[in-house]
Amino acid sequence: MLAIEEMIRKRNGHNVHDLKDAFVENLYYRRGQAIQTATPNDAYITLAYTIRDFLVDRWQKSVQALYENNPKFVYYLSAEYLLGPQLKRNMLYTNTLEAARDALAELGFDVEEIMEEDVEPGLGNGGLGRLVACFLDSMATLDIPSVGYGIRYQYGIFKQSIRDGWQEEAPDNWLLRGNPWEFEQPDNIVEVGFGGQTYRYTDDMGRFVVRWTPDRYILGKPYHMLIPGYRTGTVNMLRLWSAQASNDFDIQLFNEGDYIRAVEEKTLSESLSKVLYPNDNTPAGRELRLRQQYFFVACSIRDIIRRFRIRNLDWDLFPEKVAIQLNDTHPVIAIPELMRVLVDESFVPWDEAWDVTQRTFAYTCHTLLPEALEKWPVHLFERLLPRHLEIIYEINERFLEGVRHRSPDDPARVIRMSLIEETPEKQIRMAYLATVGSHSVNGVAALHTDLLKKRVLNDFYAFWPERFSNKTNGVNHRRFLQLANPGLSDLITSRIGDGWLTDLEQLRRLEEYLDDASFKKDWRSQKMLNKRRLADYTDRHEGLIVNPTSLFDVMAKRLHEYKRQQLKVLHIITLYNRLKKDPSYPLTPRTFFFGAKAAPGYRMAKLIIKLINSVGAVINNDQTIGDRLRVVFLQNFNVAIGERVYPAADVSEQISLAGKEASGTGNMKFALNGALTIGTLDGANIEIRERVGAENFYLFGLTAEEVFALQRQGYDPRTYLNANQELQTAIRQIADGTYSEGDAALFKPLTDAWLNEDRFMTFADYASYVHTQDRLEKDFLDEEAWTRKSILNTARSGYFAADRTIHEYNRDIWHAPHLRVAPPASPNTSLVP
Repeated sequence: MLAIEEMIRKRNGHNVHDLKDAFVENLYYRRGQAIQTATPNDAYITLAYTIRDFLVDRWQKSVQALYENNPKFVYYLSAEYLLGPQLKRNMLYTNTLEAARDALAELGFDVEEIMEEDVEPGLGNGGLGRLVACFLDSMATLDIPSVGYGIRYQYGIFKQSIRDGWQEEAPDNWLLRGNPWEFEQPDNIVEVGFGGQTYRYTDDMGRFVVRWTPDRYILGKPYHMLIPGYRTGTVNMLRLWSAQASNDFDIQLFNEGDYIRAVEEKTLSESLSKVLYPNDNTPAGRELRLRQQYFFVACSIRDIIRRFRIRNLDWDLFPEKVAIQLNDTHPVIAIPELMRVLVDESFVPWDEAWDVTQRTFAYTCHTLLPEALEKWPVHLFERLLPRHLEIIYEINERFLEGVRHRSPDDPARVIRMSLIEETPEKQIRMAYLATVGSHSVNGVAALHTDLLKKRVLNDFYAFWPERFSNKTNGVNHRRFLQLANPGLSDLITSRIGDGWLTDLEQLRRLEEYLDDASFKKDWRSQKMLNKRRLADYTDRHEGLIVNPTSLFDVMAKRLHEYKRQQLKVLHIITLYNRLKKDPSYPLTPRTFFFGAKAAPGYRMAKLIIKLINSVGAVINNDQTIGDRLRVVFLQNFNVAIGERVYPAADVSEQISLAGKEASGTGNMKFALNGALTIGTLDGANIEIRERVGAENFYLFGLTAEEVFALQRQGYDPRTYLNANQELQTAIRQIADGTYSEGDAALFKPLTDAWLNEDRFMTFADYASYVHTQDRLEKDFLDEEAWTRKSILNTARSGYFAADRTIHEYNRDIWHAPHLRVAPPASPNTSLVP
């Protein structure tokens, strides 16, 4: 026993000598490689194993504490997790960063070079996935027992490249060289059924039974990754499911020479965990999405029940021990799945099962766009999930009976609130199912929640006002400030101490240094270092030299028309036209950065990417304007690139049409790093402006109420076009081929959409936007005033910590304990996750 404890002590030693020994041992015995021939990737994998050992030690201690206390768990169901690079974060959280740097230097390796090998897990797309990653970090940091569930996508969303200005998609094969942070768990494989029929009969005990007999089964193999908390011994878990065939090889067909059909089942089954958000513009793609959603939900519900049954048997205790958070509509099929398990397999009476289900689930809505509130054709459910369709119909019938009882003279309300949309085709409204089947429904920003109550889910709010609450999103400041911006982080700590790392509200103390000339000078120096770092990245990866002293104006977010990257492009064209008309025009030198991916099937979004790059090509190659204007499109924008961009930005573009953005979290990351926001009163912009001060935020555009009023009276984009000469010029140039080498047809779908509909009111907000931009760039020239605004944006961003958001979720919705775990001396190897 003493020998085991000594081994553990050495493998978890924080000094340089022990870390070096552990690294060499892992390199030889786990990687099978020698120091003399090890590549940077060998060194990365080995260092990851070495740091992972620290997490395993803490995790086993966490498992022991959880087993002994049998607490309530929070289970987070999400279709995506945009985790970002793991190595540096895990070294920070295990307090091994400096020792590892020194230990590897003695062995001839550069830690910074090794960290470049750290491949981002391809498990997410944008803000939704990144938000959940922040939440997992906060749940561990706050010692909340939790498990995240999702899909182990083999290729993730896609790897974006730009060729001739167009987005091209390639597989993001992030698992090609392995994932050293995960553990395979084949003993917990789950079988998931699809298709088939349902049968009704009375069993030997006189019970009425409904049995679902699928005609096809797929296996879900779990892998888990460890999620450490900061300055605590708590380590939680992210469990991801990989799809496998239940019978993946037909040897008879193979022996007959039909090699393709022999492995057909394997190919079809594994497609479920190949790609995040397969293109649903085709019936096959839509079916694959539904199969994906049910697959990971069925696996997760089965695993949650398995974990519950380790220490509990009484179903009445289930909501006391289990809180399941539905992250948007993707996992909502979990509601009928739990009902199926309870009613069909465990013989719990319907009313009791429904009570357990409602008290277990909570639903977060992340959108206001009707097209993003998922609906599934009834015929698709009928074929793939016949028992679940029956359960949904039963839920709906019982629910509508209650609606009729409360509103006997309002048949229109019954139609509006039905879980089944009857026209133009029968579809299941998943947001409605989530609302009916949960005890809590929340929005993710104050305006968003207000619009959910008044518009999107108004009937349900009138029915259950107590279910609705707001939980404004937050971000992980330890990643997006401490790790991404170490120079600024150190500067902050040198003045106010490091308590802000676990209590972000302490940043308010920076206001004491607003008149400190030395502090402001250092603040500007850090910003310039970050801008030079981004400029160097742009030179190396995009082949474009930019001026780091120019105003860095950044718009980094998913490409969607409502986010209005097109409005930003029109502004850039306007500035360019002013320079061409008058070379002496007093323009503040500006570099515009875009980072955005368009969904593969989203034609208009892809055309906007082409427009951005086409405008950039003309401007960047115009020698007459020098470096006064530059346009940079950062290919394949991800967390790692974001960590370079957020610290370098002077201006953050948050310009969605008011009433369309649920929250936004990029706006929080930029403000946290001292960027000033130009934006509409939309999403979390409203709360950011309230907290940083109106004088430190550049507001423009229509309010949500003005947008709705304009829509009611009839919006005509040509009214705004005819009133603005600069807008007319920009649109004419896009239409006549000025930015497409004379091809007047290329951008016609864009200009036609703007002129005939302009769904997101780009023209209506153009004049206000350009006017505000003119004021902003003049303010940028006042170095002292701008620095003051920048400091205040950081100092007043404390509210936007994910830690605060998770505290509110737990206080108001989950009611899980804070089970603090001290870093362990030794693991208990007898327990499994």
